[in-house]
Amino acid sequence: MAVELSVVVATYQRRALLQRLLGQLAQQTFSAFEVVVVDDGSSEPVAPSLDLHDFPFPLYVLTQRNSGAAAARHRGILEASGALLVIVDDDMQVGPDFLQRHLDAHPPGSRRVVLGRISADPRVAHMPLFERWYAFRLDSVARQVEAGTQRLEGSALYTGNVSMRRADYLAVGGFDPLLERSEDAELGLRLEAAGVEFAFAALAVTLHGSDHTSEATWLTRAFAYGVFDSRIRTRHPTTLQADPWRLLFKLRAPVRPLLAAVVLAPNATRPVSRALLAATHLVDALGLARLAYAGSAVAYSMEYFRGVRDEAGSLWASVDALAHHVGLRRQWRRSAQGRAHVPAPAR
Repeated sequence: MAVELSVVVATYQRRALLQRLLGQLAQQTFSAFEVVVVDDGSSEPVAPSLDLHDFPFPLYVLTQRNSGAAAARHRGILEASGALLVIVDDDMQVGPDFLQRHLDAHPPGSRRVVLGRISADPRVAHMPLFERWYAFRLDSVARQVEAGTQRLEGSALYTGNVSMRRADYLAVGGFDPLLERSEDAELGLRLEAAGVEFAFAALAVTLHGSDHTSEATWLTRAFAYGVFDSRIRTRHPTTLQADPWRLLFKLRAPVRPLLAAVVLAPNATRPVSRALLAATHLVDALGLARLAYAGSAVAYSMEYFRGVRDEAGSLWASVDALAHHVGLRRQWRRSAQGRAHVPAPAR
C-alpha cells in the first residue's frame, strides 16, 4: 500500500508516553500512513523497546544526539515519504479518526497548514496551575477561531497537532535548528509569506496531558520565549506578528505599566513576580480559577518580557524596539484602512 501520509514525532525522555501514542495510532481508521520517530538523545533510547511491538504501519525510528525539537522534527520530515505531514507531540493522545480528519482538511490542490484542536486531558484538574492555565488559554483561542473572531496567522503554528504538505515545508526551508523556542511560529511566518493558507480543523483532536511539574522550569521557558521571539523579530523586521512587542498591546491596559516596569528594571521587579505568583496560588486554593489563570498570564508575561529585555541588551535598545513596533502598527492600520476603502469590483 502506498504511503499517503507521514506522522512525524520528536521524542525525548518520554518512552511510556510515546508508546501510548503509537498504540493509539495503531487504531486509526485511515491506514495508508507511516510513522517516523526521532529520538532526540534520550538517556534510555526508545528504539529497543519499540522493536518489541508489531505495529500495523511502517515505523522508522531514528536516534540522534540531543539537538533540540526543531532539528529532530526536521530530520524526521527529511526521512518521511508521505506527501502530507502530520506532526504531533509525543505526550499527546489521539482518537481513531485523527489522521482521517487531517486528511479531509486538505482538499486536492490545496496548500494549507491545518491546525488541529488541542484539548486538555480529562485529568487536567490534577495538573499544576500553569498547565491548567495553558489548557484554558488553548481552549479560549480555539473557541475564538471557531467563532470567527480570531484569524489564524502564521505565528499561530504549533507542532503539537498540525499537518501540511511536505513540499510546502521543504520549499521554505523547514524548521530552523538554531531556534530553541518558537521555531514553529517562525516556520509559520515563512509558510504564510509563501502563500500557504492556514486553517483550523476542530475535529482533528489531540488530548494534551503534560508531564511538566516544575513552575521554575515554566518560568524559564517563558524567559526563553522572550529571547527567541526577539531574535525572530530581527529576521522578520517588517512583519507585525513577528514582533514580541505586539503581546504588550494584547494585554489589558492595567497590566501594561507592570510590564513596562519589568523592562525598566528587570531584576528589581523579581520580588513583585514572586509575590504575584504567591497570590495566584492563594486564589487558586480558594477555588477562583479564572482569577488564578489571569494571575498566571501576568506572571508568564513578566518573565517573557524579561527575556525580551535581556535580548535587547539595554533599556534604550528596548525603547527603540518598542518605537519600531509602534511604527509597524501605524503602517498596518493605514494599510487595513486602505483595503477597507477599495471599491468592490463590478459584477
